[in-house]
Amino acid sequence: MKFVKEEDEERRDYILQKDTKTKLGARIIIFTLIVLVGAVVASGIHFKWF
Repeated sequence: MKFVKEEDEERRDYILQKDTKTKLGARIIIFTLIVLVGAVVASGIHFKWF
């Protein structure tokens, strides 16, 4: 089983496909995680946990 399938490969056993939808989805997820980490740090500073 392959993790990432190239656009020109003809196979069915893959988890992610290297196309624009997958790249956009990954960017949205990474951005959301960065925002959440920033919110946790900001709340920790505000409530003086750090």
